[in-house]
Amino acid sequence: MHDVILVGGGPVGLFAAILLRQAGLDVLVLEQRTARSVHSRAIGIHPPALASLAQAGVANELIRRGVRIGEGVARSAGNDVTRLSFTDLECDYPFVLAVPQIRTEQVLETRFAAVAPGAFRRGVTVTAVHDIGASMLVTTSTGEVLQARLVIGADGGKSTVRSSAGIPSSLQRYPDTYLMGDFADSSADRSTAVLYLEPGGIVESFPLPDGVRRWVVRTSSLVVSPTPDVLAGLILARTGVRVDVDSISMLSAFDVHRRLAQRLVSGRTVLIGDAAHQVSPIGGQGMNLGWLDATELVPIITASLVDGRDVGRDLVAFNQRRRHAAVTAARQAHLNMALGRPLPRPVLSARNAVLRRCNAVPAVHDTIARTFTMQ
Repeated sequence: MHDVILVGGGPVGLFAAILLRQAGLDVLVLEQRTARSVHSRAIGIHPPALASLAQAGVANELIRRGVRIGEGVARSAGNDVTRLSFTDLECDYPFVLAVPQIRTEQVLETRFAAVAPGAFRRGVTVTAVHDIGASMLVTTSTGEVLQARLVIGADGGKSTVRSSAGIPSSLQRYPDTYLMGDFADSSADRSTAVLYLEPGGIVESFPLPDGVRRWVVRTSSLVVSPTPDVLAGLILARTGVRVDVDSISMLSAFDVHRRLAQRLVSGRTVLIGDAAHQVSPIGGQGMNLGWLDATELVPIITASLVDGRDVGRDLVAFNQRRRHAAVTAARQAHLNMALGRPLPRPVLSARNAVLRRCNAVPAVHDTIARTFTMQ
């Protein structure tokens, strides 16, 4: 009998497991993948999430491995429209940290192995989760049956835990599609994030460690068979920037949807991360939302399983707050996507002028900076 079985060993699941183990709980993590993905998918860690990661003892190591983004700039037709600084934010980490997800997972896995040796099992596919009242039964594809006092689902948008618990979820698809890739950084932008606001649609550019830069381009439709040349051509046509096609280290095309579980708590089952809520990756909020879910959830679980407290009301409040946070993030992501859609040059120029004037007001600038860093 484990205290907690955590299904899903990605960055959110590993982080939650570390906090649970640090609180003195017996936790087992089951991960379907036999190895980490080599693609650097999520890359942005926002200030509130860094503060949470510090509780798990991994923030400093991630900062050492990442790039601190202290400023963002919007450009159009070769000229800077406006700048957004994060360095004056009143928080412990006044920057957005750019780290490839594979490195983030490596750091978290190493930390979990230190606090709970042997408690992370790869290549285990969970087929069903059963609430038997006093405990939970977790079955795997090999027929193994495991038991725990509580199950946490951090197993992604197609969550088996969510389905087994009978928790409905709403799904909304957006028309926006994107093509992204990582190239050697030959720009002079260094640690600055750049948004190119162009008539054909937005192009985003973010620094990564080891002299790499990520490019994300809005496309008119999903590119079924993406190639480095296609992405490089779109970047050049819209921004005038040439990237080294031969230096590409990651390439991916994706569309966008939003999913929200009707509830995050059902009996002895709790959902966090993408299992509970998926938002558009434009804005980089998804992984951060999951970490903040875990930060709020673990003290409640500890109060229940360690101290024996009745935490029913706490779980109700947790459900309400985290669903509200997910809805807020989804709205912000919707706005981010709307700002990146194609516009005729005259309309785009007029909108850019409004953005420039608004951002010149200190109070507006600070509000925008806090919004984009999830504060």
